[in-house]
Amino acid sequence: MKLFTLREERKMQPRMIGNMISSMLYEKRFGPWFTEPVVAGLDDNHKPFVCAFDFIGCLSTAEDFVVSGTTSEQLFGVCESFWRPGMNKDELFETLSQCLLSGVDRDCLAGWGGVVHVITPDEIITKKLKGRPALGSSIHRSCPFLDLDLVHLE
Repeated sequence: MKLFTLREERKMQPRMIGNMISSMLYEKRFGPWFTEPVVAGLDDNHKPFVCAFDFIGCLSTAEDFVVSGTTSEQLFGVCESFWRPGMNKDELFETLSQCLLSGVDRDCLAGWGGVVHVITPDEIITKKLKGRPALGSSIHRSCPFLDLDLVHLE
């Protein structure tokens, strides 16, 4: 991305970054990277762009939200029921937090929390959420190799 900025003398738009990541993942389709990235951002006109990928780079865009990771199936139902257009950043954060915690509580591989990023034209708000540990557990640790980020734009 820095080479693009130096060569073109402009910043990469979120859609361009999504296409670049899609190409990179597709190049490795026979020996894929086991990751499901999410790209979110605002373009020059402050129009939101959000997309997710599968292992071989299939780009999936949406106007409202995308989900990714081990908890995708659980998150789709919860997010579809709670998300509505026109929320302010506080409502959006609360909705995302409840959806994320509800989704990871239903999937033992998703860890015990997550990170919520709310992107506005003025700022990026990042907050870490801690989920509840398993019943009867006295060890409070998260799974070091799983990190679930749910990203949405206002």
